[in-house]
Amino acid sequence: MQDFIVVIPSRFASTRLPGKPLREIAGEPMVAHVWRRALGSAAARVVVATDDERIRTAFDGLDAEVVMTRDDHPSGTDRLAEVAEQLALPDDAVLVNVQGDEPLIPPALIDQVAMRLFDDPGASISTLAEPITEVETLFDPNAVKVVREASGRALYFSRAPIPWDRDAFAERPELLQTDAWLRHIGLYAYRAVFLAEYRDWAPSPLEQLEQLEQLRALHHGHAIQVGLAREPNPPGVDTEDDLERVRQWLRAEGEET
Repeated sequence: MQDFIVVIPSRFASTRLPGKPLREIAGEPMVAHVWRRALGSAAARVVVATDDERIRTAFDGLDAEVVMTRDDHPSGTDRLAEVAEQLALPDDAVLVNVQGDEPLIPPALIDQVAMRLFDDPGASISTLAEPITEVETLFDPNAVKVVREASGRALYFSRAPIPWDRDAFAERPELLQTDAWLRHIGLYAYRAVFLAEYRDWAPSPLEQLEQLEQLRALHHGHAIQVGLAREPNPPGVDTEDDLERVRQWLRAEGEET
């Protein structure tokens, strides 16, 4: 595998779970668990990007590379663009965006999303998705859906249940053809040259409506390659209930006492 860099954007503010990156799991802040997961990937370098001194301080003694960024970025992708600039990365450098609220992220998926970008040199971004098997997930606006073309490139991302099965949903909306719907996994790989363009674009109208940063790339005609995840991706942490679920999972695995 070619070299790539993992960047973990992490900000302290969170409307649903204040101070989310520093919430404790198994004696360490959540973002430290994400960092350790990323170290288990094939990444040549793992960087934490934050605008908050409290998060930087949380990594004291862990031998982690932390980059301080501005506090006005509208998205994690914008924050990665600043990191690429600060580190003076070459245009062909590949950065993988691993969100700071994914303490159970499988390292294999980090490797997969990077390889997906290497395999499609015409794509500006690569990401992953997994089949939706429950109707509650399909109609949940917090679960982002994606539809792809035959090559695997994204046609559109939405919080709405896409594609819409006109006939089946009119009759039995509780039934799913489980191979027809995909849930997007918020893991991205980009080349530094693309990030340099992205940071200069204003948020697009569809991005603002859906609150999905990847729509900015589609708006400007850039291709997004979407692979099917090779293994399940445990949900991230958005709420207190999510946090407790992760703690319970780690206890079951013997990683928390």
